[in-house]
Amino acid sequence: MTVLIGGESGTGKEVFSKIIHSLSPRKHNNFIAINCGAIPGGTINSELFGHEKGAFTGASSERKGYFETVDGGTIFLDEIGEMPLDTQAYLLRILETGDFIKVGSSKVIKTNVRVVAATNVDLQAKIRKGKFREDLFYRLNTVPIHVPALKERREDIYMLFRKFATDFGEKYKTSAIQLDAQSRMLLENYSWPGNIRELRNMSEQLSVLAEDRLITAERLIEMVPNITKRNLPAMTDRGESNGESFQEREILYKLLFDMKNDMNDLKSLVFELIKSNNLSVSNVNKLKQLQSPASTPNEGLAAYAERQNENSDRSKANSENDFSYEAENRNDNPIIFQSDSEQDTYDSMEIVEESLSLEDMEKEMIKKALKKHNNRRKDASIDLGISERTLYRKIKQYEI
Repeated sequence: MTVLIGGESGTGKEVFSKIIHSLSPRKHNNFIAINCGAIPGGTINSELFGHEKGAFTGASSERKGYFETVDGGTIFLDEIGEMPLDTQAYLLRILETGDFIKVGSSKVIKTNVRVVAATNVDLQAKIRKGKFREDLFYRLNTVPIHVPALKERREDIYMLFRKFATDFGEKYKTSAIQLDAQSRMLLENYSWPGNIRELRNMSEQLSVLAEDRLITAERLIEMVPNITKRNLPAMTDRGESNGESFQEREILYKLLFDMKNDMNDLKSLVFELIKSNNLSVSNVNKLKQLQSPASTPNEGLAAYAERQNENSDRSKANSENDFSYEAENRNDNPIIFQSDSEQDTYDSMEIVEESLSLEDMEKEMIKKALKKHNNRRKDASIDLGISERTLYRKIKQYEI
């Protein structure tokens, strides 16, 4: 059965493949580990399946591939996610029938090889992007094994360190190094982004360079300064090397600031309409979030609305013709806009839901900048805060 080992880089996936081989009936046959990401795409078929003489330029003799030389044994395919799509089709054929054809040959060769694959990426994400065959994934995933990162099993850190320290002590003909309580705490609280590979390298470094066999916390920090660092979440620039990703974010920031200014203008407009028309406001709570405009710096809109309600209540008691009183008796909404004619006329309206898509907002900002500068891309890019090259790419992307 095929086995798919998943986990971060440095967690020891190859060690698991060797354990699987050593505990299987194939343990007396060959085992070979292949890094699919280290073989160029043009030669990986020849490396895995072999080639005939003259199959391509430089093929001066016949060559056996790994699947032929390891017949009856186990082959470990590391970084299987980096394998080209055409090679994946060859591999799927071998897993299903055990048949393959050398490069430049027409003869079918049978092989009996146990495949153990490993990956440090999400293969299902690569399937959605069309970079990995879905049928091959399910064929490899017969026995899935997930190797957790070292930070997820901190109880193993000190045990692994002691194992490595003992091994390097024997290798360099010296006693094994040891840790005191504080240095052990530093070791177990470190995030270990390089996982077991990083822990092993650090153990070897301390075994060779440390004069004292007992490592204190101060000595550990002096020799391994990164041991006190914490890898907290941070924003990383995954965009182009010229900083275009940052410039694109600047466009979005400008959009948000413009939206905020428009909202403040809308608040001021509502305040002025209420004030100029002497309207009563029934629900003051809805207006508590509105900030008072610059014309009334010492009086909030909510307070003003409450005062208007009090004045309206007093006027209703004195006059039957008061606007607020009549509006309340008729159960009408307060009139904000009223035509000069005796009979009110209203234009037909259509409520359009505003798009909240960032792409639409970005496209609209670019259109406004181009219109403002009469389609001069250089001036528009300066106004938007991005490079002219980025603006040109956005124009093509949005078909402006």
